[in-house]
Amino acid sequence: MKTLLKNSFYFLVIAFLSACNTDFNGYYFESLTDIPSSDTYNEKYKDYEENPFIKVSEQPVSTFSVDADGGSYANMRRFLHLGQTPPKESVRIEEFINYFTFDYKEPASDENVSLESEISTCPWNTEHHLLRLGMKGMTIPADKLPNSNYVFLIDVSGSMDSPDKLGILKTGFKTLVDNLRDQDKIAIVTYAGQAAVLLKSTYGHEKRKIKAAIDKLGAGGSTAGAAGIITAYEIAEKNFIQNGNNRVILGSDGDFNVGPSSTEELIELIEEKRESGIYLTVLGVGGGNLNDHMMEQIANKGNGNYEYIDNAKQIEKVFTHEILKFYTVAKDSKIQITFNPTMVDSYRLIGYENRKLNDEDFENDTTDAGEIGSSQTITALYELVLLDVPDTEKYAQFDFRYKKPNETQSRLIAHEINTTPKEMRFSSENMRFAASVAGLGLLMKQSEYKGTLTKQMVLDLGREAKSFDPNGYRKEFIELVTDWNN
Repeated sequence: MKTLLKNSFYFLVIAFLSACNTDFNGYYFESLTDIPSSDTYNEKYKDYEENPFIKVSEQPVSTFSVDADGGSYANMRRFLHLGQTPPKESVRIEEFINYFTFDYKEPASDENVSLESEISTCPWNTEHHLLRLGMKGMTIPADKLPNSNYVFLIDVSGSMDSPDKLGILKTGFKTLVDNLRDQDKIAIVTYAGQAAVLLKSTYGHEKRKIKAAIDKLGAGGSTAGAAGIITAYEIAEKNFIQNGNNRVILGSDGDFNVGPSSTEELIELIEEKRESGIYLTVLGVGGGNLNDHMMEQIANKGNGNYEYIDNAKQIEKVFTHEILKFYTVAKDSKIQITFNPTMVDSYRLIGYENRKLNDEDFENDTTDAGEIGSSQTITALYELVLLDVPDTEKYAQFDFRYKKPNETQSRLIAHEINTTPKEMRFSSENMRFAASVAGLGLLMKQSEYKGTLTKQMVLDLGREAKSFDPNGYRKEFIELVTDWNN
């Protein structure tokens, strides 16, 4: 009854604001029917089984691909703003953590990625510890950014006819146009029943022409997503910039229903296209029929990243504050941790369930893995059971492999994890905030490993770890958790 009353009040407030054409959480609503739906009946998520604890004596090596996505966190925020807790299968804890930027050092001069690590006590299980792995992609100076060849691939099918779908994409793409340099290029491909080229590749100094094309976009018809993908890659290949930033940016709710439309068929198509040297960014929008699983997977398989756009602030985050992520500095990035059996009894990787690799994949340069953008930080957490022995040896070996953007042979960076474990309250702000966000994910996933976690514990950790907050996203996180009615 409390939830029903809360939701009713929420919709009444929005209805009032809508009547006033007022901006609420970044949306402009013209009527009550414009409110994004939270009905998950037709929304598609993949329920991955959580990583278990593994004995080091039986399996000392843990290998996985980096994950630079933030889509799961922004999608969660949509549910919370509707007074609901997201379905647990929609929660990917690594995407919660990697939504945020951490205060990591720049790489050494000859590398594109830096590594760091830290061990602290675990707040939700006093018998355990947390291991934090930190990575940061090299920041490219503005005067050395490569020229960009973008293709906007925009879903204009009937299901996109909503302010929180096509409307928000139009605003987002125009924001990216504002950030274009004169030498950058953009083409626009649309798809409904079939694919069409709305705008041929156009240089960035013609911003008025590009925006006028975006303003013409309207929705209607069925969804031939595969045809749109094929056309977008053809345009990107035609305008390919050698040593440049060549990228397709797909905006959709993922409701493909014409031609190849299953997740498996689309993954196969994307795997073929990634060999062209063109990166893929996937932007999910809307609710009710959101195919989160398919869009996250094609981004994963297409040398790209997946973001969910839920409001105007998220547009600013993706297209302005973090635009450097569109410039890949490390591709096929893999992590391999080798635990020391004399120091560590067992371990559990928190999240990254759909990013696990076979140990032999680590040195196989043909194995696809994740991408890291310029200035982007990646964080991973392990929960550890340490042995009760003196702190005399390293706890683990942290090996990282990646390829520079225009290279085909991987590079190895090695980092020894030999730091002395600290009490959580004495650990770095990076550790405390990562633990806070992971804690929220464990609660929302209804994890069997959440131990003594509470909402208050999440808040206490986060509130003491937000002095590094370049664009206010940590502050927003605290406000979001505070208002969450769990």
